[in-house]
Amino acid sequence: MTAASESPQASAPSLAFDNDELAADYERLSATRQFESGKRLAADLGIGTAERVLDIGCGTGLLAEYIAGLVGPEGRVLGIDPLPRRIGVAKAKVRANLAFEVGDANDLGALAEAGFDVVILNAVFHWLPDKPRVLGQFARVLRRGGRIGISTRPPNASGGARLPMYEAMAQAMAEPPFDRYPRPSASFVSQVEPEEMRALLLAAGFMPTLIEVRPSVRVHASPEAVVRFSEASSFGNLLGHLPPELRPAARAAMAARLSALMTPEGIVQQGRRLVAVAVRQ
Repeated sequence: MTAASESPQASAPSLAFDNDELAADYERLSATRQFESGKRLAADLGIGTAERVLDIGCGTGLLAEYIAGLVGPEGRVLGIDPLPRRIGVAKAKVRANLAFEVGDANDLGALAEAGFDVVILNAVFHWLPDKPRVLGQFARVLRRGGRIGISTRPPNASGGARLPMYEAMAQAMAEPPFDRYPRPSASFVSQVEPEEMRALLLAAGFMPTLIEVRPSVRVHASPEAVVRFSEASSFGNLLGHLPPELRPAARAAMAARLSALMTPEGIVQQGRRLVAVAVRQ
């Protein structure tokens, strides 16, 4: 919930907290959120007929399914995600040119070198702490002239201050009894600024063609909706550090804090999205 620049101790989130309910929630909730930004990223990449596309961190497969329609029967799309339950949901999206596998962005050794025209990461890059390593993996599986597209959360424009929504949830977790169970690492999100993104891409053998920060506005219907979305999109890491018996009370405490942010429209989350497109040299 904090930026890498705010917390150098950022590390990979746990994959152990996901469950069937969270996976189902993510399928439903991301349809009007991450999926929409993913479609715009696909347009930024100019994905077209007969291309081979690798969707990293594909989740429940909504974007991969959409891209399968763009590439047509002569193209192919492979979605990989480290969460088996989300891949289980994705595999219900049956198409001849679409496949899903459990996989790790840090190790794509099972995939052929230069086997793809496009690699796409939508709402994923900030979960990957070792960015030079994963970019090297992506460069290996892309053909020369292939493209990579990344849509991710940059650090807050206000520097070290959390966005109000995240600050409210953090304040709830600082109260007893939840404060007795600190998160194992200071942060499970690793974010980069535009110039950091440019440097990382260049070092990995990519030539950036687009790097920009776009406004991102999300409206949550209720405090409870904020908590549920945060749990589903973090695959349980929001409250995974707490004993299971404390999690219902933690959700209620977060919702109580978040209620102060309610407007007639709901809870408005004003954020930013960093978008990068680059060509494999």
